[in-house]
Amino acid sequence: MILVLGGTGEARELARRLVAAERKVVSSLAGRVSNPALPAGEVRIGGFGGVYGLAEWLRDNAVRAVVDATHPFARQITQNAFEACQRVGVPLLILRRPGFAPRPGWVWVDSVAEAARTLPGARVFLTTGRQDLAEFAGCPQWFLARMVEPPEPPLPHRIEVLLARGPFTVDGELELMRSRRIDVLVTKDSGGAMTSAKLDAAQQLGIPVVVVRRPPLPPAEMVASVDDAVSWSGTAGV
Repeated sequence: MILVLGGTGEARELARRLVAAERKVVSSLAGRVSNPALPAGEVRIGGFGGVYGLAEWLRDNAVRAVVDATHPFARQITQNAFEACQRVGVPLLILRRPGFAPRPGWVWVDSVAEAARTLPGARVFLTTGRQDLAEFAGCPQWFLARMVEPPEPPLPHRIEVLLARGPFTVDGELELMRSRRIDVLVTKDSGGAMTSAKLDAAQQLGIPVVVVRRPPLPPAEMVASVDDAVSWSGTAGV
């Protein structure tokens, strides 16, 4: 069995490819989004109970390999997967899409908290996700926050919440930024073509972009494409 820690488009594509090759796959989703797009093969939803719970699950289910294809900012599950695989001697591969290529006018920061302290504008388009809104709760700026699920407090005092799921177009992002008079975009270095439209729109409008760097990864083997992950699953002896 291969356990795919998923929730991303890459994870779904990997599961599809492995199932098509008649490999036994279980995809694990965190369960933070209602009605998620489900991958091919068996799916489990919910956490494992930390490092020890995941290690026990790997052992009890005779897992032969784990592919962590979670979001680049899902730092805790990646660390838990690394430690759990070390405990039970199961090979781990981290599948991460490439980050964004830097552009002129970008301000790089190491955390969302630092981004909240680095806002070169008064009207902010915030696309870091609902779990990070609390970091901006004390900021005086006006925020447009776009996310898939409704957020929970604390929230910024001056905020418009836009519930939407991508992909988005450059024309749509241009219209959105113009209509809200956005003068700074805040995002994470998540990478992927699906989220690049807002960056193209900001560049066209001359809007500065505050980009949160990815968290560091544990010292596990890493690939940047589904093709490489499929190849690895074969060489890992699964």
